[in-house]
Amino acid sequence: MSLTKNNLVCQCFLTDNYFVKRFNRHVRFNGREEFLAEHSKNLPSNCTDKELEEVVKELEEEQLRRRTNGCKSQEKKLWIAKNYVPVHTHVYKLQEEFLLPEFKSLARLCEVKDISISKVSPHLECMKGADRVYRIPVFTSEFCRHLKEEILHFENSDLPNSRPNTMNNYGIILEELLDFDEGFVKPLRERFLSPISKLLYPECVGTNLDSHKAFVVTYRVGHDLDLDYHYDNAEVTCNISLDDSYEGGDLYFGGMKSERRRDSFSRCSHRLGYGLLHRGQHLHGATELEDGERQNLVVWMRSSGVRNTACPMCGRKPSLVETDGRGDGFTVTEVDVCSAS
Repeated sequence: MSLTKNNLVCQCFLTDNYFVKRFNRHVRFNGREEFLAEHSKNLPSNCTDKELEEVVKELEEEQLRRRTNGCKSQEKKLWIAKNYVPVHTHVYKLQEEFLLPEFKSLARLCEVKDISISKVSPHLECMKGADRVYRIPVFTSEFCRHLKEEILHFENSDLPNSRPNTMNNYGIILEELLDFDEGFVKPLRERFLSPISKLLYPECVGTNLDSHKAFVVTYRVGHDLDLDYHYDNAEVTCNISLDDSYEGGDLYFGGMKSERRRDSFSRCSHRLGYGLLHRGQHLHGATELEDGERQNLVVWMRSSGVRNTACPMCGRKPSLVETDGRGDGFTVTEVDVCSAS
């Protein structure tokens, strides 16, 4: 009998890609002593002793968060399930009436045997200058309004929730919010986003996009305003706009992670209910929000078949370690010796 483990992360998650916002750069952190010995390689030459100490403290806090986040996230999920009363219960289970007809038609078209991208292209909006970045219709405006109201209701409840990721400070990890992840995001990925992605990015999807991480990010004055240049811990990302009452906040794309190109960028605006679909390794960022509030539902879709060969973050054969919570989309199949014998 074989057992498949999926509560796994690459060892690099604990040591690599720590974002130091004040200096707008990612660094490696494997403990205070090693970092202090090599800080001249990681930080600007004009970094003061006080700033250095503050950075190290921030990195130590982030390392602790990464090591304990899985367990704490499960605790928060249980606490939320016990204490939170939603205002829009219907948004927790995917219903086709939430989806734009064009989105459902696109997904069905992508499942047609031997369909070519050229046949699907008329149903996609190819973003000018951004290689293989597409804007696709996803949600109705009514659903976007209901989801935003539900998120606001949760934020006002003062119940605990985790940061969406290592770069965004404000938002919600949807795995923690009742059954939204399993009841809504999982079927959205499996039934609709996966067939579209498999046709557009076959080299990223492999045989299947079999897991995801989904979260809502919030940008507003006094909170996060922009997002620095980065790549995602995903094979394919879908970034869906939930509102249109803001100015600024566009996404911009450069080259792929392997290129590290910074000489030119292509700017892509959001549209209410539409998603920007792109490869996770495509470097991108968000311009500064000028007015209003912007919320986006982001789905990082992952393929264990692809990332088991090379970790998308460090680029190496993943050195896997178990975590207390949900893993990062890696899998290991082990043989149960007792059952086999």
